[in-house]
Amino acid sequence: MKTSGPPQTPPEVGATLQKMRLERNLTLEDLSRAAGVSKSMLSQIEREKANPTIAVAWRLANALGVSIGELLTPETRPAESIRLLEAHELPTLSSDHAGYVLRILGPMELAGKFEWYELTLAPDGVLASTPHDPGATEHLTVLQGAVELEAGGEKKRIRAGATARYAVDCNHAIRNSGKVEAKALLVVIHR
Repeated sequence: MKTSGPPQTPPEVGATLQKMRLERNLTLEDLSRAAGVSKSMLSQIEREKANPTIAVAWRLANALGVSIGELLTPETRPAESIRLLEAHELPTLSSDHAGYVLRILGPMELAGKFEWYELTLAPDGVLASTPHDPGATEHLTVLQGAVELEAGGEKKRIRAGATARYAVDCNHAIRNSGKVEAKALLVVIHR
């Protein structure tokens, strides 16, 4: 079907992407890690040397905490009093073999300073982490089920309703050794 008028061109998202990234104080590497898109691809998009696929644009929008429409539309809209993110808009990290799902609840601009997550552990699931920066701490509140926490050479069982606070400048792990799914809120504070 033919349409009249000038030919349509894809939106140039590079400037919008770079503006959103810089507003959140994110480096190309930060955004690359959060969105699962290579640094070289991000650089090409920002320099208008490449246009992202829908899948890449969706991952970038999720990592930036914006809708895909906001990323693809260069016009500036007035700031919303309440910014609502639907469940599908929150970036999620998961590992089927390790049995965890980690939904990133905090805004990307706070990454590396103050982060919070919803952690879901399947039975026998584990979230094992290498040391964070010196002085970093985690605060784990179990919402459902129970988990075993290992940090600093010590192990503790944490039941629903309890909160554990611990240093994470060492290897640490959160395990669900129970028979039912466990859910928790996890806050990471970097010093």
